[in-house]
Amino acid sequence: MTVTASEDVDVAGRVQRSWRGVLTGVPGRMALAVASGVVLQLSFPPRELWFLAPVAFAGLGVVLYGRRFRAGFGYGLLFAVTFFLWHLVWIEDFLGADFGSAPWLALSFVEGLYVALACACATVVQRLPAAPVWMAALWVGQETLRSSFPLNGFPWGRVAFGHPSGPFTSLASIGGAPLVSFAVTLCGFGLARVLLRIGRREVRVIPAVACAVVPVLAGLAVWPTVGVEPTRGEVTVAVVQGNAPDIGLGLLGARDRIRANHLATSERLAGEIAAGGIPEPDLVVWPETATDLGNQDPELDRLVDRFDAPTLIGALYTRPDGLSENSVFVWEPGRGAGSHYVKQELVPFAEYVPWRPVAAWFTPFLGRTRDMRWGTEPGVLTPGGIRVGLQICYEVAYDYVGRQTVERGAQLLVVPTNNAWYGPGEMTYQQLAMSRLRAVEHGRATVVAATSGVSAIVRPDGSVVRSSGLFTSEILVGTLPLRDTTTVASVVGPWPERVIVAAGVAALAMAAVSVGWRIRDRRRAA
Repeated sequence: MTVTASEDVDVAGRVQRSWRGVLTGVPGRMALAVASGVVLQLSFPPRELWFLAPVAFAGLGVVLYGRRFRAGFGYGLLFAVTFFLWHLVWIEDFLGADFGSAPWLALSFVEGLYVALACACATVVQRLPAAPVWMAALWVGQETLRSSFPLNGFPWGRVAFGHPSGPFTSLASIGGAPLVSFAVTLCGFGLARVLLRIGRREVRVIPAVACAVVPVLAGLAVWPTVGVEPTRGEVTVAVVQGNAPDIGLGLLGARDRIRANHLATSERLAGEIAAGGIPEPDLVVWPETATDLGNQDPELDRLVDRFDAPTLIGALYTRPDGLSENSVFVWEPGRGAGSHYVKQELVPFAEYVPWRPVAAWFTPFLGRTRDMRWGTEPGVLTPGGIRVGLQICYEVAYDYVGRQTVERGAQLLVVPTNNAWYGPGEMTYQQLAMSRLRAVEHGRATVVAATSGVSAIVRPDGSVVRSSGLFTSEILVGTLPLRDTTTVASVVGPWPERVIVAAGVAALAMAAVSVGWRIRDRRRAA
């Protein structure tokens, strides 16, 4: 039997009408919004399922198609809260035992409001030509907003952070995380338009196909330009992961144990170096706040002398004036503590307490706490002549922190972190993905030193050379390239994000004016 082209189109049209019919009602659209939020979370590490992200945004695009502003807000909120509830469930390990589920639920809802607003605005621009472009730009706009406001924002869950590998990753070297988020969402929203036009004889399907395909092709085209070869020699790095005895707020009374664990693991490292079992490192790295630190520490002096290599020590440093700093110190053999970097992006309600008068209504413990001191200088240190760019834990989520270090000559990126607070869930893998993306963005090898894992040694293309397990005592050693070339992303800085966001806002304004004209014309006609 021969099937004609017209019969084939008719079959495709009937298929399209049948699945679109499921979505004509509110329950079907709600179900698809929830399912799309689940699929987006499945695309994030520790899973390497990057291809699910465009599928998630295709589902969201179908849900939003033809909807009005308020409906877009509601469906967007449902999509986002579904995603964030799973994505941020590790907050339960951090605070759940003492504060219940309220912090986790509240943060997931607040983060969802930003996405809901972007989805509501997307319903306004979807009548414009090249609608997926403007919808993707508005998505990047909400990521920018929630990464900066309030309290310096909360960048967790940006779409780019789900792409430490795959075709979109290379675009980080051109436009950083914002361009990756834009490309992924554009691909998904373009795919939605293709699905909605299956079976139709429309020329308009061609731009939709382009929106779905061009971001993938662009990423594949850029990958060969991602450099990995050394331009300033190589460095052998040893990472000390001493482990932590507890999770969540239970760590508050465990600082001595954490220090003891890292000292013991470091002694093992020194012994293996002396025995020839491990190559002599050029640099040793401890994790974030692996020890309390005052003005002097003879025990660390002796340990670093045994390494005979400069060491980066993550410490909770108490200054002579009594203020505390989340710091990383350079410890040199024979000379002791030298220069140090102070964390610039402190975690609200953990390293400092905003709105103390209001917060005092909810907890009786504020009188016993003091805010840490904020750092004000970029994190570039020079242990043993190696220019190291530092991003302490939470800072790796912020674009400017790593960019500042590369602008000031960093040849290697180091991310000391203490993820034991957040338990054995997915948080540490989410953060490692950010470090891998930063490696590609700036063309730098990256070292992640975590108190309880996952520690990792990462090449400039984001690939992981070695990694540790969770809640283990381990030593990682690897040789990495030192690089001083600059990527396009490092040179242009925040400008790709500004252009994308400005384009989204301009499209929204244009669409809003057009809607206003239509309403005026209807009123005049009536």
